[in-house]
Amino acid sequence: MLTTGLENNINASSPAHTNKGRTSWNLKTSTLAKDTINRIRIIVESLKISPNPDKPMIPLTIGDPTTFGNLKASDETIKAVLKSIESGKYNGYAHTQGHEFARRAIAKYSAHQSSEEIKPENICITSGCSAALEYSILALAERGQNILIPRPGFCLYQTLTEGLGIQVRFYDLLPEKQWECDLQQLESLIDENTAALVINNPSNPCGSVFSKKHLEDILAICEKYYLPVIADEVYEHFVFPGSKHYAVSSLSKNVPVLSCGGLTKRFIVPGWRTGWVIIHDRENRIAEVAKGLRSLCGRILGSNTLIQGALPDILEKTPQSYFDSVIDILSENANLAYGMLKKIRGLNPIMPNGAMYMMIGINIEQFPEFKDDTHFVQELVNQQSVFCLPGSCFEYPNFVRIVLTVPKEMIEEACARIAEFCEVHYKVDNTIIENNLLGEIPY
Repeated sequence: MLTTGLENNINASSPAHTNKGRTSWNLKTSTLAKDTINRIRIIVESLKISPNPDKPMIPLTIGDPTTFGNLKASDETIKAVLKSIESGKYNGYAHTQGHEFARRAIAKYSAHQSSEEIKPENICITSGCSAALEYSILALAERGQNILIPRPGFCLYQTLTEGLGIQVRFYDLLPEKQWECDLQQLESLIDENTAALVINNPSNPCGSVFSKKHLEDILAICEKYYLPVIADEVYEHFVFPGSKHYAVSSLSKNVPVLSCGGLTKRFIVPGWRTGWVIIHDRENRIAEVAKGLRSLCGRILGSNTLIQGALPDILEKTPQSYFDSVIDILSENANLAYGMLKKIRGLNPIMPNGAMYMMIGINIEQFPEFKDDTHFVQELVNQQSVFCLPGSCFEYPNFVRIVLTVPKEMIEEACARIAEFCEVHYKVDNTIIENNLLGEIPY
């Protein structure tokens, strides 16, 4: 009997005639999934925590300003979204980079970032600032290359990078210099495979705000090595009285900058997941990167269109008085916490100038019951029900980070409990005691 070519193809591809398929459900995850690690989650989940039942929990760990209910979005921000919903115009897809009118609103809002007009085609609206950072990294770096990130720094940079086979190299921030970069060490990390430098200013977790001179010094290094900048500036408007923020792009003459920002923090709406990347490239040096960045927006077919519909009103009509009130709360909390914590033996708080965090150094040798900062944090929770993030979450051991977004009375109570905890466990260095007894006072 003769068979047709079609029958032959069917027979050849049937299970009885091939063994090319799987033989079991022994499936493995992808390398990307396996190598994607959130350091904060790993460290926090490893803690053996049992809060003191006699003391209400005070979580100073959560970088979400909405958590405690004392900070809320403005009425104007809420009304803008209601207007967007009720219009019925923004239930469908937008351009993958975002609606043009929304990008124009962002360009106007961000005009301070450049001496030149920001064009809407150089803006990509993303699902939060985290997606803006991810797209920027993906557009600039690939497997086998490296990017420079700050230490201490936001652990998401590692989460977004290492799973892609891109190496992370840490440049150090110096606590004794209000967390300025160690410029010499930073420069030593650069080689021909360095794809980008990440600058987080104002900083999470440090709360530092770089001076104009320091940013210019960083840019000089970038220009020397033809190194583009990814600027995480989501806290650019969270600056305390007496300090001033300078957008990296506003100071750069030749270095291309991808500036990442969003509604998240300033407008107290992190769950709305609306961020953006602005391409600053005066000399058209990263045209191919810009094209790639726009292509990456097609991965999720654009961000939340309801919020895009509200963006012009949110960015234009939210009053300055609202922003000022939020900064007043954060700066007052920072001053209160710093004033209380600096009096505690064994702790060295570093006063922040912006963002919503404070880093506190621990003289761990004076707390010999604890082997490291994570052990210190664990027992602080167990005994005092105060939860800070250990510095190890940010690649910076023997520090802890607290958030400043909690109500004033919670800051006071938390600092009082931390003081009680430290007094119980603090041990004076016996060498110092012996020297003092001998009349040798160390300086």
